[in-house]
Amino acid sequence: MRTVVQRVASASVTIGGRTVSQIGQGLLILLAVESEDTGRDVEWLSGKIARLRVFSDDQGLMNRSLGDTDGEALVVSQFTLLASTKKGNRPSYCNAARPEIAIPLYEAFIQRLEADLGKPVATGEFGAEMRVALVNDGPVTVIIDTRRKE
Repeated sequence: MRTVVQRVASASVTIGGRTVSQIGQGLLILLAVESEDTGRDVEWLSGKIARLRVFSDDQGLMNRSLGDTDGEALVVSQFTLLASTKKGNRPSYCNAARPEIAIPLYEAFIQRLEADLGKPVATGEFGAEMRVALVNDGPVTVIIDTRRKE
């Protein structure tokens, strides 16, 4: 799994002109599922994001996690994070999991993150054409890849 995690003041997802999800302060999590991903990736990634200290403490240092700040989370599926541009100019997405693998892992990630945070998580709609709006806070943007564990 590969994610781009952005600290936001707010974020929303619109599908077909209708806002389907929105959050205030928290994390926008763009999530891509690879063909080889398993439940272990879900567990590791959810725990990492739930504990990720990217929010400022009273001294202005990034020492607080999403749970410490009572922030919100918005998870949006985005297979294009797995683009390979090694050959030519058209990205290849051959490493992205097919829907029959990706959807259950995407849903498992959301459930696990809700459990790790102890509250509901907002989402986009898997496979839909979405408009994602955000007010990046910082900006703070972190890329996490379960293959690299960094």
